[in-house]
Amino acid sequence: MIVEPHVIEAPDKTISAENEFNVKWETPIPAFANRTEHVPEIDPDYHFEPNVTRAILAGFVHNRRVLVQGFHGTGKSTHIEQVAAHLNWPCIRVNLDSHISRTDLIGRDVITLKDGKQITHFQEGILPWALSRPVAIVFDEYDAGRPDVMFVIQRVLEAQGKLTLLDQNKVLSPHPYFRIFATSNTIGLGDSTGLYHGTQPINQGQMDRWNIVANLGYLIKDVEYKIISSRVKNMSAKQKENLGAMIAMANLTREGFMNGDLSTVMSPRTVINWAENMVIFDDIHFAFKVTFFNKCDESERPVISEFYQRCFNRSLAE
Repeated sequence: MIVEPHVIEAPDKTISAENEFNVKWETPIPAFANRTEHVPEIDPDYHFEPNVTRAILAGFVHNRRVLVQGFHGTGKSTHIEQVAAHLNWPCIRVNLDSHISRTDLIGRDVITLKDGKQITHFQEGILPWALSRPVAIVFDEYDAGRPDVMFVIQRVLEAQGKLTLLDQNKVLSPHPYFRIFATSNTIGLGDSTGLYHGTQPINQGQMDRWNIVANLGYLIKDVEYKIISSRVKNMSAKQKENLGAMIAMANLTREGFMNGDLSTVMSPRTVINWAENMVIFDDIHFAFKVTFFNKCDESERPVISEFYQRCFNRSLAE
């Protein structure tokens, strides 16, 4: 059942964390009985990493500010969204790229027509909108945010989390079930590796306001194998025999990425796309090229070709 977001003011049921997420949690987890338009769709094949899941649940249950850190492609934002999906908790993602400004978060005065006359009124931004509702807001690429944007967010990271709208002479108190999360590639110290251009150090006062920092790594091989097998159901038995080597190839790119040898990495989503294209073309070699290899920088293709040769005993030049 889909209902309007403003109708639901508080969780109205509980669920078992062990049954829902396969993690140990002694007390029942508050959740919403009905879904709204802002609740993410449940992915039935999603794998919940236990420690990260517990950290995210603490954010929802105890109103802790949770930052999930990890390399590109580990599924940080998706992990938060999938926990929210199982709780029927409305969840909004905001990517802190260079185009997001203070007014996007807070709001701005806009001119509209009413009864044939131009009038000016304040149009609230995403932050006051979410703050006044039982909504979880997720700030993606938190370590890439502009300084003016970061100081706006810092205001709501406090326990009381009140937001002052100077233009409106208003002070907004957060809804009791407003929640705030973030994801980042670094841990607030900036990027010394060169892997994440555009990230910057986060001042220590702001980092201290995050109650919990969880680290999410790449999936282990057996789990990734299970997920891909579940997602790409129309693989033949012969095609499925390639999955182990495909995941090994992906892991080599991840190691190369973490070591600074590659700027492009194969995420689990990339491997799923590769498997789907393998089914479409019935050619794992060609499918790899159109899925991943053609996206890579030409200077890095020899390294990727070497990885491929190692996994499949076949040259990409064939």
